[in-house]
Amino acid sequence: MVTRLRARYVVGYADGDLVLYDDACVVYEGDTVLYVGPFFEGPVDEDHDLGHAIVLPGFVDLNALADNDHAILDHWQGDDRQDGLLWSEDYFAHRHEVFGLDALLTQRRFALAQLLLQGITTAMPIAAESYRAWAETYDEMAGVAEIAGELGLRTYLGPSYRGGVHVAGPGGSRRVAWDPEAGRRSLEEAVAFARDGGAGHGDLVRTALLPARVETLGPELLRATRKAQEELDVPVRFQAAQSLAELRLLRAEHGRHTLRLLDDEGLLEPRTLLAHAWAVNGHSQVGPGDGEDHVGLLAERGVTVVYCPLANQRYAMALESFDGYRERGVNLALGTDTFPPDMVRTMESGSAQARTIARDRGAGQAADLLRAATLGGAAALGRDDLGRLAPGARADITVVSFDDVRTGVFDDPVRGLVNHAHGGGVTRVVVAGRTVVEDGRIPGLDLDALRAEAAAHLASYRRSYSERDHRRRSPDDLFPSSLRRPSQVPDSTVVD
Repeated sequence: MVTRLRARYVVGYADGDLVLYDDACVVYEGDTVLYVGPFFEGPVDEDHDLGHAIVLPGFVDLNALADNDHAILDHWQGDDRQDGLLWSEDYFAHRHEVFGLDALLTQRRFALAQLLLQGITTAMPIAAESYRAWAETYDEMAGVAEIAGELGLRTYLGPSYRGGVHVAGPGGSRRVAWDPEAGRRSLEEAVAFARDGGAGHGDLVRTALLPARVETLGPELLRATRKAQEELDVPVRFQAAQSLAELRLLRAEHGRHTLRLLDDEGLLEPRTLLAHAWAVNGHSQVGPGDGEDHVGLLAERGVTVVYCPLANQRYAMALESFDGYRERGVNLALGTDTFPPDMVRTMESGSAQARTIARDRGAGQAADLLRAATLGGAAALGRDDLGRLAPGARADITVVSFDDVRTGVFDDPVRGLVNHAHGGGVTRVVVAGRTVVEDGRIPGLDLDALRAEAAAHLASYRRSYSERDHRRRSPDDLFPSSLRRPSQVPDSTVVD
């Protein structure tokens, strides 16, 4: 079947970069783009006039929120409650699963649906580990693969793994508690899944190695990750250089910065993705360190940095700077990493953050954030058939409507998209030629029921913190209301 999508604006691809067409169309047959531009005179089976909208390459999200966001509970916490967010020493010894597999997969279905609704067509998921007995499992990830295939979301999947976990010690101090055997088991499941976890879903589901925070891996898992990456030839994503606590722990354990440790283990290379990677030498919060040029090292090794500006902003962190990394030759992709997984809002946040840090209104141009959300993500995955709309590319397409009067007016549609729109304006999403979102909804999916399940999951998640807290505080003590709730209901008597 040949399908044509027509709209006021279409972002195409020519001469190695994104380009903009006015009053144009995208034509695709099956899962492949045939034509992008203003004129197409061939026959079509379906023809959709999308009106005052922008047709874009599908967004690529390489740190894609895939469960209930723990930031709902912890990103606003002050120092007096930070220790309550970690496992206690006692809980480490008696840890257990908070949720059964069915509950986890229901939550995953809700989260993956959210990604599609926000126009994300390719996702590399990330989920919390605080409520697990240790890490994600093969069976859980196999269930996620089934959900992704059913919904039509292109994914790079793998269960997380780690050899240790952050625990709160006496007085709220932080350390990594290790369980080497649990680490080995979690790695074995991850490697087994990377070998065969995408089977049965064609090109829609591929696999990756997705370890947890670098400081929770240890030398054994780092070396095993390198060996598995060489054998399997899959991407590997680390949560790395993302906090000052991480740097302190790794310096104490290994005497090295995160990036030096990864490079010494041979793990900084073109298939490596580093989520965050802001805590580098020269950063205002890090200082000169040992003087090594970390940004230059990332560029030299061909590593991709997955920029997560909205999540970073919520945790008082910032990449310094988006333009600085890009100009030095570092490939930049984007990750949502928090709720809502809104790539449009993520681009706006990244653009604003770049301007604020640089004290330059010319920094963080909207087009550069759009490139990161599309071409940068595709380059990180080694996919020249994603992140662009051009003949021969995959028919992964996102449509954002400008019809809502609250979008206002603008002089340029890309700046209008980044500065005026939001994920709620996504009206149509196509993945591999299949329309998976139409009129802002996923056909056949009961999102209200899924949201009710997600709310119940969050309530249980909130309660579970008390068991892990070394001071056993109640949920209301750990997560107090923003505003006082009166103990008495106001008198409803009408005053004359």
